[in-house]
Amino acid sequence: MTIHEILAAFKTKRILVIGDVMIDAYMLGKVHRISPEAPVPIISLGKEEQRLGGAANVGLNLQSLGANPVICSVVGNDQKGHDLTDLLNGLNMSVNGILKSSERVTTVKTRVIGNNQHLLRIDAEDTHALSAAEEDAFLEKIRSVLDAEAIDAIIFEDYNKGVLTPKVISEVVKWASEKKIPTTVDPKKENFLAYKGVTLFKPNLKELKEGIGIDCSYQQRDLFNQAVSELEKALDNEITFVTLSEHGVFIKKDEADYHTPAHFRNIADVSGAGDTVISVATLCLTAELSIESIAELSNLAGGLVCEKSGVVSIDPDQLIQECEGKQYN
Repeated sequence: MTIHEILAAFKTKRILVIGDVMIDAYMLGKVHRISPEAPVPIISLGKEEQRLGGAANVGLNLQSLGANPVICSVVGNDQKGHDLTDLLNGLNMSVNGILKSSERVTTVKTRVIGNNQHLLRIDAEDTHALSAAEEDAFLEKIRSVLDAEAIDAIIFEDYNKGVLTPKVISEVVKWASEKKIPTTVDPKKENFLAYKGVTLFKPNLKELKEGIGIDCSYQQRDLFNQAVSELEKALDNEITFVTLSEHGVFIKKDEADYHTPAHFRNIADVSGAGDTVISVATLCLTAELSIESIAELSNLAGGLVCEKSGVVSIDPDQLIQECEGKQYN
């Protein structure tokens, strides 16, 4: 398949994204001097922005690639929660899967950027797990979406903010299995081994090491392979996909594995690269591409977004430019 054929296939896909959504806020300005009060730069504020982040950024990546995302999450019943649903509405994304709770605050990550350099981040959030009542209400929302929509895949986007509890994970994986919907995971440490029976599990190397308890690098192949083997024994997942930062990505299905190195890039910001990788990998999976093609395209897309400052989604025109003339199977 050419990249044009692959992107055309993506346009038919409807992907359910379940996880922690947030607002990525930006305070952008210029630095001309150091404060006389403390050795810190003074920002002359130019503008402020609010963008979708976390699991919602996965939705943005899916939408950029032509797919139709449906976001399911729990946010606070507060002003920032209303701002977040306004952002979703403004981008023609459904808010039917968003549960507003008075027990939580909406997560906001504020990045202070001066002279195009990231100087400071301020997080406002609740990270406690959903209460039993919230879990039940959230599962009811997810079930209603699954019953009403023809979903091609489910992405679990875990940012350790409490939305993806073991109960939510196991129930959704069970429903997905019953409906034969593939499931993919971008995990964090907290519930790392709760994703039993998923289709594709995508940790980065640090998450793999911490989640399994084996200190390794990709260059230490015996230890690395042992960590992957322990992971698959614990999860019984179909595909393991490990991102290796400057060393590219590794993917394994059954006895077949494949490694593709990172492309040389002018890295500006790695924020949100994982969101892009899981989005592309999931869409490639639904298009029934090989593990080699999943790795190649996901690795390429993740590198491209790292060339831009802040959390951004993949530009399909850039992807086309990089993949023009190549064939994928």
